[in-house]
Amino acid sequence: MIVAPPQHDAHKTGTASKFQLFAPILAGATLKERLIGCLGALIGICLTGLVCGFVMGQDPHLPLIVAPIGASAVLLFAVPASPLAQPWSIVGGNTISAFVGVTVTMLVKDPAIAIGLAVALAILVMSLTRSLHPPGGAAALTAVIGGAAVSRAGFWFPLVPIAINSLILVALGMIFHRLAGRQYPHRQTITPVNTHKTADPPAAFRVGFNTEDIDAAIASLNETLDISRADLDALLRQVELQALLRQRGDLSAADIMSRDVVTVTRDATADEARALLLDHDIRTLPVLDGERRLLGTVGLRELAAMAPDAHLPVSEAATARPSDPAIGLLPRLTDGSIHAVVVVDDERHVVGIISQTDLLATLAKSLSQTGPTGLMGGHGQGI
Repeated sequence: MIVAPPQHDAHKTGTASKFQLFAPILAGATLKERLIGCLGALIGICLTGLVCGFVMGQDPHLPLIVAPIGASAVLLFAVPASPLAQPWSIVGGNTISAFVGVTVTMLVKDPAIAIGLAVALAILVMSLTRSLHPPGGAAALTAVIGGAAVSRAGFWFPLVPIAINSLILVALGMIFHRLAGRQYPHRQTITPVNTHKTADPPAAFRVGFNTEDIDAAIASLNETLDISRADLDALLRQVELQALLRQRGDLSAADIMSRDVVTVTRDATADEARALLLDHDIRTLPVLDGERRLLGTVGLRELAAMAPDAHLPVSEAATARPSDPAIGLLPRLTDGSIHAVVVVDDERHVVGIISQTDLLATLAKSLSQTGPTGLMGGHGQGI
């Protein structure tokens, strides 16, 4: 039987396509983020002009700020995680491109050829110096068509005002993003290494996609993406986790945690802590203060070389709340360094602990069930 293809309403399709032209295409682009970007650009551009005016004086032949800095501000404050908006991209891209533009102006007298050559060479040099920055093309073009003031400045133009404008803008951007609770410069995700110092990749990276798959997918798109490969890797792994949470997210930490938790107080000796770990055949002990609140954890690895009466070497504990999705603990318990997550209440009193064994038993049970109901956790505190 031949099935006819579904009929589409041409009018509706055309309308949807028109509206899509005005839809934001940047992931995570919310109104709140855009308003923060607007505020940052307002402060950044105004202060850059004021500082440059104070430093360079009110020279009528020297611009306080150049037009490409406005484009740099869009990237710096609206998409601060972009590789094109990082400090070296802004300072290096603008300054190097301006040098390219000045050089082309001196060597090529035909304006029509000079403008194209300046932008093309700026892209090439920025690519070679890992400072690709779209406003750099405007900086190169400004050096060619900037008029008498720019011509008189010569090779000083890339430094004053281009480099000074860029440096001040980046410094203000760092301060603004810090106050706004954002991370800038953007810290790229670093692929975890095997903590056991072997050639094998970490356990969480042995299944699913790998870096070769990401490279092949990017190559198949035949596009240059405005995101680093490391960030793309982290994003895809977060997508995998979110899909797993959607499927099994109704199972909470309280459902699978061990409740009879073996703990130790801060004033216990290394010998006492070792005895508890060996007696209960566990690897992690929560360390409590005088009010039974969690201070951290201690394990056999830390106690191995300690003197019997030495004070406990307390490490920061990985924690969760009873209502947290149990599957959400998967990344932490498979990173090769954490053996157990301590479950605490709002006052940091220990109410349970989830070990790798607990989570493994839960996952194994879930594979044998048609649904998430009836899942059971395993036993074993940090085994």
